[in-house]
Order: sequence, then structure tokens, then C-alpha cells
Amino acid sequence: MLPDPIKKFAAAFAQLPSIGLRQATRLAFHIASLSKAQIRELADAITALGTLTTCTRCFRTHLGSGDLCAICSDPTRNTGLIAIVEKETDIISLEKTRKFNGWYLLLGELHKSGELEHEQKLRIEHLKKFIAKELGGKATEIILAINPTVYGDLNAALLKKDLEPLAQTITRLGRGIPTGGEIEFADEDTLGEAIERRK
Repeated sequence: MLPDPIKKFAAAFAQLPSIGLRQATRLAFHIASLSKAQIRELADAITALGTLTTCTRCFRTHLGSGDLCAICSDPTRNTGLIAIVEKETDIISLEKTRKFNGWYLLLGELHKSGELEHEQKLRIEHLKKFIAKELGGKATEIILAINPTVYGDLNAALLKKDLEPLAQTITRLGRGIPTGGEIEFADEDTLGEAIERRK
């Protein structure tokens, strides 16, 4: 009943976060109704995503020929100050506040199980090796910039216990962000307060 290109598009896009098969099908029909030039522009935009690479230090997506992203390769950043975040959009939000001058570890979105996935465990091990090799075994401060949800709090407690020997101080963002809120959606002033009132 559905044309094959619509089916293929819907099956591919239904795998994206927050998009189900029904919404992906509607999206496919909408895009199909656009002009050929508009469809080509969208296709080019998606293809361009394939040119991005992953930073070997923080695991953030970036455009560039080097291994490190612009933040990790910036010599003015405080490498002893590390914020562990769940999502790329959390980094964007924290950077907008202009109140954080360290670097990040992109952990990936945490799940309700309270357990880190295999890839997340590897990233924490990478952080430990970096601290041991580059910072003499101790970071100045690790900020657990994790969303203040029930499972975020659980994961933060487990991470704090695991990372405690590797930092002089381990903090969480101040509670300017309400429980259940997400860093990505906090306004700059609220997020700036949360950074300043971390504990």
C-alpha cells in the first residue's frame, strides 16, 4: 500500500529518538511533497553529518581534521576541571552560560536501570586513564552535570563513589534546575546559577 521509498524512509527514521513509525511515515509524506531542490537540500544536510568525527578526549562530535574538538584543544581551558554530561546538547547549554572553563566527558544518556552501558563504562575508564596520565592522578574537580532525575541521582551517586579517589572535589550542579528537569532546556541564568552553586 505504501510506496517503497516511504516505507524505507519511515523504517530508518523511526529508529531516531522520540520518533515512532507513525510520525516517521508522516514526515516521509511531508518531505515527498517538497520540491526536488528542497529534498536535495535535506539530503545534502544529512550527508554532511557523515563528515563529522568524534573527539578522542571528550567523545563530542566535531568538524575538523584533528583528533580533539575545539574545546579540548583550547590551551586556555582548565584541564583539571571536568564536567561529566549525558548529551551533546548539555555541553551547548553549559557553554552558553560562559561560567565553565574546563572540559567535558560526554557519557551518553543514562537509563533507568541505574547501570552504565558498556560504552559508558569504557568512557569512564578513558577518563580515569587521562587523569592518571595527564593530571598526575587527581583532577582538581569533577562536576557530575547529570540531569537531576531519580535515576540521574542514582547514577551520580555511583559515579561519585567510583571517581572519588581521582579528584580533589566531586560536585553536582546546584539545584537551580528542578528535580526531573533537563539541563538542555534550562535557561542560561538558571544554568549559570547551578554551575556557581554546585556542591
